[in-house]
Amino acid sequence: MRDPRPHADKPERTSLETYGKGFEEYLQSPLQPLKDNLDSATYEVFEKDPVKYISYENAIAKALVDRIPEESVSDVTCVVMVVGAGRGPLVEATLKAAQTSGRNIRVYAVEKNPGAVNTLLNRQRDEWGENVTIVSSDMRLWTAPEKADILVSELLGSFGDNELSPECLDGAQSFLKGDGVSIPCSYTSHLSPVSSAKLHSLVSCAIDKEKAYPLHQFDIPSVVYMRNMYEIAQPKVCFTFLHPNWSVPVDNRRYICLRFTAKESITMHGFAGYFDTNLYDHIKLSIEPTTYSDGMISWFPIFFPLVTPVYVKQGGEIEVHMWRVCNSKKVWYEWCLTKPITTAIQNPNGRSYWIGL
Repeated sequence: MRDPRPHADKPERTSLETYGKGFEEYLQSPLQPLKDNLDSATYEVFEKDPVKYISYENAIAKALVDRIPEESVSDVTCVVMVVGAGRGPLVEATLKAAQTSGRNIRVYAVEKNPGAVNTLLNRQRDEWGENVTIVSSDMRLWTAPEKADILVSELLGSFGDNELSPECLDGAQSFLKGDGVSIPCSYTSHLSPVSSAKLHSLVSCAIDKEKAYPLHQFDIPSVVYMRNMYEIAQPKVCFTFLHPNWSVPVDNRRYICLRFTAKESITMHGFAGYFDTNLYDHIKLSIEPTTYSDGMISWFPIFFPLVTPVYVKQGGEIEVHMWRVCNSKKVWYEWCLTKPITTAIQNPNGRSYWIGL
C-alpha cells in the first residue's frame, strides 16, 4: 500500500455530502455536498426509513439472545452502548429488541450533536426512563463508566467508510468488552464504471471560484440519486472494514486496483460507489444494486467523477486505482485510470476534498 502523502493546510474544511431538508428535495437535487451535524429535517427524513431500523432491531435482538442464554435471563443485564445516537431511533430499536428477546439491558446513548442531545434528553424523560443514560460527547473522547457487551452504531455513508465509521468505531471500541459485539460487524464498499453525461455536466458546473485549483469539483465525490446513469460493468468489491478491530496498530488506509470489462462501446464519465453491511449474523443491509435492501431510503450511491470522459470499446478493459488515505488529521480518497488510458491522480494529497478527524 502506498503511504499517505503530506497534505497542505487548507483555510477551510471541504465538505462531502448532505442529505438536504427533505426526501423530495433530495431527489430533485442530484449532487449533494456533508454537514458535521445533521439538522432536524434531515434526521426526520431518514428516521422514517421502513427497512433500516427493523433490521437493526432484529440484529440487536439476535445478539442479545446469543449473549444471554435462557437460563441466565433473570440474572444478567446486558450493557448496550448506542454511539452516534442521533435523535434516538437506534435507542428505540434497542429497547424494542430487549422487549422482544426478553433480555434485560442497560443503555448508554452517546451523541455529540447538541441539538440531537436535547431531543434524546426529552425522550429519556418522557419515554425511556432511567434505564437509558444520555451522554453528550464525541464517542472517541468519552470515558465510559463500564464496558459494553454490544456497541451499536449507524455511522455508515454511501461508500461505507466515507463518514469515518472505522475511525469513530476504533475510538469507541475502547469501552467494548474483549468478547463484545459490534453492530454492524463489517461493511464493504463496491465500485462500478458508469456513463452519465448528465452527472458529468452537473459536476462541471459546480465551480467554487474561491478554490485555487480550477478543476477542484472533479476531485469531490458526491452523493447522487442516480436516475440518468448507465452501468458499464457490474460493481466489484473495493474496501472492507471489520469491527471490533483489535489490530495493533489500527490502519484504515486502503488501496485497490479494480479491472472491469465494458458490456458495450460507450463513454465513461466516472464511477458509482455503493456499500453493503453485515449488521450481525445473517442480517444485512445493502445499496449495492444486485443485493439492494428493497424499500431502504437512508443511503444513495456516491459518484466519483473523471475530469475528462473516456471512450471505452465493447469488451475493452477498464482499470481503476482507488486509495483511501489517512493521516493524523484527515481522511480522503484518490483515484485514477490506467486503462483504457492513463489519467492523472484526482484529489492528490486531499487537494480539493477531505474529511477532518
